[in-house]
This record gives sequence, structure tokens and C-alpha cells, in this order.
Amino acid sequence: QTLSLPVVVIVHGSQDNNATATVLWDNAFAEPVGTGARRGAARGRRQRAEPVSPAPQGRVPFAVPDKVQWPQLCEALNMKFKAEVQSSRGLTKENLVFLAQKLFNSTSSHLEDYSSTTVSWSQFNRENLPGRNYTFWQWFDGVMEVLKKHLKPHWNDGAILGFVNKQQAHDLLINKPDGTFLLRFSDSEIGGITIAWKFDSREMFWNLMPFTTRDFSIRSLADRLGDLSYLIYVFPDRPKDEVFSKYY
Repeated sequence: QTLSLPVVVIVHGSQDNNATATVLWDNAFAEPVGTGARRGAARGRRQRAEPVSPAPQGRVPFAVPDKVQWPQLCEALNMKFKAEVQSSRGLTKENLVFLAQKLFNSTSSHLEDYSSTTVSWSQFNRENLPGRNYTFWQWFDGVMEVLKKHLKPHWNDGAILGFVNKQQAHDLLINKPDGTFLLRFSDSEIGGITIAWKFDSREMFWNLMPFTTRDFSIRSLADRLGDLSYLIYVFPDRPKDEVFSKYY
């Protein structure tokens, strides 16, 4: 028996995000032939395709677990991230801790604390994150989308710190000179980039409203930063013009 790679049929572009999540989960966690009883049930969104060459090790058709270990998902997310953004700069240990905190609504900063934690399909792409109107996958996919379309050079340059929350940004900037700023992915806006900066010696901080793909389609990040004279150093201590002037 030969099987195709997973295929999802959609009828509208709005379904693309969910379809991508389904294919990712299926590709990463499908049960190989010979591993025992089938775990989990097929979700009806999968469709059979015309037969092609079988996978090297084979797989049980439509048998995909409903839960996986967090380290397994980390590996899948990292591979997907590097492929989508087309970057050798993948997800660091600190990035994965941030993602775990976001997914599990946790405060632990040790990746090892999540090593035996399981993630369900519902947690991944059905249930909204606490206090938000989007799922974990929708947020993560939005990050990849904005990087891929508009910010890839800046990610590769290390200019975008990205995976930090508002409190972490405050802690990173508190002992830095005035005008030091960092770029992080927005918590409130899917695919948004927020600028956090320290602006005077009294430890005052600001966070700009997030810029999104729509904004960057009109004007680039570099041009926007070039106009903001109060932004002087890219965290930790790189002069802004040294980092961004070649893109002005």
C-alpha cells in the first residue's frame, strides 16, 4: 500500500492557517507502521490523495496521536520555523521556554520543567490562549508570516529579539542606557512587532503599538525606525544606524 503526503482540502483562504496546522501535526507525529495500537482518531479534515511513493518507514493511515510530548513539538516547531522563514537562525532554548510559558500559561523559566509535559491537539490549535482570542498555532504562524514576508533580514541579523513578553523586555532594558530598544513579537496582535524602549534615567519604559504585515506593506521596519530619533541602541548595545542603515 502506498500513501501520499498529508493533504488538506480547503474552500477559503481563511482556512489556510488551520490546514497548515493539521499538515504539520500529521507530518510530525503520524504513527509509523509496527508501533502497536493506533493512538488517537483521525480528524475529518484529512483527505486521501492519489498514491505516490511510500514514506521510507511507512505509517499507519490516518493514525495520529491527540497528544504529544512538548520536546517533540519543540522539534517540529523549530524545523517548521527554519523552513518557513528560510533562516539558519532557529529557535533557541530561551525561545522555547517563552513558547512553553505561552502555551501552558506557566512562569517556569527552565526548559527541563516541561520535558514530560504533554500537548494536545486542542491546546495547539483549537483552544484560545488564556485571555486571548487566538490559538497558540495562530500566534506562532503569524510570527512566521511577518518574518517571512517583511523581516527576514533583520531576524537573520539578530536585530529582532522577538520571543520576550512585556515584563521580560522591562527587565532586559532596566540597566541599559536611555534610548536602548528591542523588538519583540506582540502578545495582543497576531503577526505584530512591538518596540519596547527605555527613554529616561527614571526607568521609564514605553511599548509602541504593534506594527503588522499591513503596516510593513506600506513602509518598512527600517524606515520606520530611522524616523524615530529617540531610538538609539538596539539591545543590547548596537547603534541603531549600524544595524539598520543599509536598509534605509
